[in-house]
Amino acid sequence: MIKITLPDGSIREFAAGVTPMEVAKSISEGFARNVISASFNGTTIETETPLTTDGSLILYTWNDAEGKKAFWHSTSHVMAQALEELFPGIKLTLGPAISNGFYYDVDFGDQKITDADFKKIEDRVLEISRGKHEFKMRPVSKAEALELYKDNVYKTELISNLEDGTITFCDHATFTDLCRGGHIPNTGIIKAMKVMSVAGAYWRGDEKNKQLTRVYGTSFPKQKDLTEYLELLEEAKRRDHRKLGKELELFAFSQKVGAGLPLWLPKGAALRDRLEQFLKKAQKKAGYEQVVTPHIGQKELYVTSGHYAKYGADSFQPIHTPAEGEEFLLKPMNCPHHCEIYNVRPWSYKDLPKRYAEFGTVYRYEQSGELHGLTRVRGFTQDDAHIFCTPEQLDEEFKKVIDLVLYVFGSLGFENFTAQISLRDKENRDKYIGSDENWEKAENAIINAAADKGLNTVVEYGEAAFYGPKLDFMVKDALGRQWQLGTIQVDYNLPERFELTYKGADNELHRPVMIHRAPFGSMERFIAILLEHTAGNFPLWLMPEQAIILSLSEKYEIYAKKVLDLLENHEIRALIDNRSETIGKKIRDAEMQKLPFMLIVGEEEEKNGTISIRRHGQEGKGNITVTIDEFVAIVDEEIKKTLKVFTV
Repeated sequence: MIKITLPDGSIREFAAGVTPMEVAKSISEGFARNVISASFNGTTIETETPLTTDGSLILYTWNDAEGKKAFWHSTSHVMAQALEELFPGIKLTLGPAISNGFYYDVDFGDQKITDADFKKIEDRVLEISRGKHEFKMRPVSKAEALELYKDNVYKTELISNLEDGTITFCDHATFTDLCRGGHIPNTGIIKAMKVMSVAGAYWRGDEKNKQLTRVYGTSFPKQKDLTEYLELLEEAKRRDHRKLGKELELFAFSQKVGAGLPLWLPKGAALRDRLEQFLKKAQKKAGYEQVVTPHIGQKELYVTSGHYAKYGADSFQPIHTPAEGEEFLLKPMNCPHHCEIYNVRPWSYKDLPKRYAEFGTVYRYEQSGELHGLTRVRGFTQDDAHIFCTPEQLDEEFKKVIDLVLYVFGSLGFENFTAQISLRDKENRDKYIGSDENWEKAENAIINAAADKGLNTVVEYGEAAFYGPKLDFMVKDALGRQWQLGTIQVDYNLPERFELTYKGADNELHRPVMIHRAPFGSMERFIAILLEHTAGNFPLWLMPEQAIILSLSEKYEIYAKKVLDLLENHEIRALIDNRSETIGKKIRDAEMQKLPFMLIVGEEEEKNGTISIRRHGQEGKGNITVTIDEFVAIVDEEIKKTLKVFTV
């Protein structure tokens, strides 16, 4: 008998040779029907793999990330079979699962695949799938593997780098592929599949190698799921921040300025400024002091911090001055500068904590192929702050930062999030700096603070920064996509590297603990995600313009200007559309600009000192007529509902 430990901690005994599927059936026949993959002692296995030793078993369904991975990897095998049948003579290479689907890199030789072929591939995949062919793993010798793929230079290269006794094939129907494993029980589970696109991809990602064709696809256990996914993609296109940013005139890019270096237009700059003022107000209340640091620093600064050793090769090249041997770098991080600010004078434990905040612009040389709108740029501004405190103050300070992050999220409509506790890799410690003792203290501080605040947390090993563990806030947007927004990090290492000290109650010098925090992360990325989350309909308090005044004709422009002045006296951001256009055209344009309120003025409004209000996106619901004071009250009330009050 062997003992199998399940995720809930329960232990069950089975005869040696029991399979994961048999374990699933022992739990529930209904549950077993949904199990599509498994892992044993941390290794992905098939649902029919015999278990012969004690260990921990996890059973996955479609609702689990690992279940989807097995589903999509299995579908890539079926698509590879379909491609071989439809394009005889092609050479297959690799076909992994990726986020939201899979791909297969293929050498098509002289043949070409076009959009017109997609439907044929999809139909053949589903036809094969209906056969309910089992995925079966089998070990093969290196000689056998090389013989099977003697005409495929790509598979031969892969096999040549493997050791005899570690090579396995996966069979289904009439198809065989070199594979490590991780499949669903049979092809019949695949009910819907779509070829998404094709693109060029160099073999093994090396541009010196031959360019292959990468065929992207996705699949689902129900046609309804695929339909919903495709609708979601269309909605994502409509919400694309690059598209909305152009339409709303928020930002632009110029090849003459440089790739990945955004230009903020007046409306976008005003939006950024409101976000900055919003956070600065809360930070001032929480005891932060604003600082400003240069855009460059001597290379030695980043050598001391450790950033140069980690990122120097991939950063912008050093700036050389007329002085021999003098080198500067564009600032990749604000924290080394803040350490030097702390070092300007001696501190006592009575002076701590010190909280330095800066909207500091930093520069990192991202590869051109990785640049993407505002979400991946080469110059970006962080809402950075660093807290220098005693070890005894760490817990309280960390919790206060959590409160600040929750305030930011609440005021901007991000309500669905998970706090990810990002720790060191369990095995590879080479990529981190500092002692194990300091790391353990920092990790425990984060774990305990998150628990005390009652956060919904997950733990991810290997996701820590090189200098310390993190609490990363993983936010789901309106489309259900997950983004990392906001981070808090505990750091015992930079204070050592910069020899930061304070005098304790014992009159001895001690090292402060450093907390890094950025609720927005980067302004660019945050605004991009907020833009897509809201589809450009920002909270009213944040909108570049909150209202537009539309006069029915030029006769009422004087009254329109009077309304504008009254609104501005109440700090309501408004503008007048006095173009010689029909009122219908003005309304349509205001809708396109996503202006929250359209205030229509004509003869009746001028006579009665009122305005006719039309809300954005409420076509057909009719207008309401109110006084200016009543409108001001409507705006104030709506802002109060969304803009939270920050308390310390």
